[in-house]
Amino acid sequence: MRRNKRAGTEDNPSEIDLTPMLDVVFIMLIFFIVTASFIKEAGVEVNRPDASTSSKKENANILIAVTATNEIWIDKRRVDKRAVRSVVERMHAENPKGAVVIQADKASTTETVTAVIDASRSAGVYDVSLATEDS
Repeated sequence: MRRNKRAGTEDNPSEIDLTPMLDVVFIMLIFFIVTASFIKEAGVEVNRPDASTSSKKENANILIAVTATNEIWIDKRRVDKRAVRSVVERMHAENPKGAVVIQADKASTTETVTAVIDASRSAGVYDVSLATEDS
């Protein structure tokens, strides 16, 4: 018996070409990666105090953590007290609408927290607030 069609040219209706679907999936993946907003963290875990009059801050892009040993952390890096102003100026230049949120530990001294607030304000950021524990 002789076949009319060649073995490699048969059209099987049950096979589906997945190439267009994979293209769409990769395009969606790229879209979600580009449009996703990533959460910034200060870099260390601090034990924040509670507050009864707290409110949520929406445009907080500069997070500064003050640990119990009065170390200052910005963007997962330890920063000297004298360098806080320049780091805040640089980060504020990247996003001028952002605010500074200070995550101070309960055991940190008022002197260190006040120095961070003063450095932030001298850098030109007047929207400075302190973070508290979530209710």
